[in-house]
Amino acid sequence: MKIVFTTKGSEWESKIDPRFGRTEYFLIYDEESDELSSFDNRAINDVAHGAGPQTAQKLFELKPDVLITGNGPGGNAARVLGSANIKIFVGAGEMTAKEAFEAYKKGELKEF
Repeated sequence: MKIVFTTKGSEWESKIDPRFGRTEYFLIYDEESDELSSFDNRAINDVAHGAGPQTAQKLFELKPDVLITGNGPGGNAARVLGSANIKIFVGAGEMTAKEAFEAYKKGELKEF
């Protein structure tokens, strides 16, 4: 299973970025291979409109099974993500990526 986190950095100890559309990074954890990688999404900050759908498109390219974030995607991004088979979990805004992963495994995050 591939899990993507919206984060403010590229490590397990990075804080979750509560924003979806303007997240600084996607932290990608592949459970099967136990590999951690990241995608730098900071260029989205220069986009005036449509950040959510553009970030959603990048997420599709990463092909995750699960997205873990703080507040969840906004209206436009939520519609775009609705067409994908990605489970979205929210409520991790005050956690690190590692803490969010552990909360997800314990069933402590809310499905969006």
